[in-house]
Amino acid sequence: MKIAILSRNENLYSTRRLKEAGEALGHEVDVIDTLHCYMDITSSRPTVRYHGKELPKYDAIIPRIGASVTFYGTAVARQFEMMGTFNVNESVAISRSRDKLRSLQLLSRKGIGLPRTGFASKPDKVKDLIKNVGGAPVVIKLLEGTQGIGVVLADTAKAAEAIIEAFMGLKANILVQEFVKEAGGADIRCLVVGGKVVAAMKRQGAEGEFRSNLHRGGTAEVVKLSKAERETAVNAAKVMGLGVCGVDLLQSQNGPMVMEVNSSPGLEGIENATNKDVAKMVIQFIEKRVAETPLANVNKTKGQG
Repeated sequence: MKIAILSRNENLYSTRRLKEAGEALGHEVDVIDTLHCYMDITSSRPTVRYHGKELPKYDAIIPRIGASVTFYGTAVARQFEMMGTFNVNESVAISRSRDKLRSLQLLSRKGIGLPRTGFASKPDKVKDLIKNVGGAPVVIKLLEGTQGIGVVLADTAKAAEAIIEAFMGLKANILVQEFVKEAGGADIRCLVVGGKVVAAMKRQGAEGEFRSNLHRGGTAEVVKLSKAERETAVNAAKVMGLGVCGVDLLQSQNGPMVMEVNSSPGLEGIENATNKDVAKMVIQFIEKRVAETPLANVNKTKGQG
């Protein structure tokens, strides 16, 4: 097969591993810088051009689209979908997962476990917003934040009010969530590929840090999932419509709670923690889907947006 990885940097660990895994299984794999693609939107003949040439027909694409280029990146991915190329994570699913509020609403509708969450646009609703999620301490999140940036823990109601009002004064959209104390500054990252959890690790935040992101000094170790945790991760990926994703769970007294569904999960941390070849599993998922599905139906949305 011919596979394209949409990535701005071919030297990134995840991009490099996916390319290596694809080539090891006998496929031709190209890394294409998403922002250097441009689209020829012609009636009945959509194409993608790159460095002055029309790109060849690919059997599949793997979008590794950063949050900062979501709009353009999903437009490029959608163009490939319209050309009949299988997309591991369809453009509409990526857009859905990148919108924190929308994704939580969709997960809530399907009964997926979530931290109690509030959203408002007016400062006069702040006190009731805090009260409604269980009171302080609360976690305050910027909708546009990534990798733990724009996530604040407010220990008291007064501190929460001040932070929320400050964000609102800057016209920032925020979520207010209950603080799950029993999680102890840890979460579980589940890597879901083709509707199955293929690897999972427990991430523990550094001392004094409630965020568990590895690049913030957190540590990771392999973890055995409960049946409920595995089912929650799989169901969350299904609701988002993602073929490959990272699902972050909190262990709470009320069962597993989904914190986030990531459409471009990094592979380095989880491959090192679990010693599993996740990149190879992604390529094998592509092989299976392309082989068993007629080309016209390979993408659920067929590039319709």
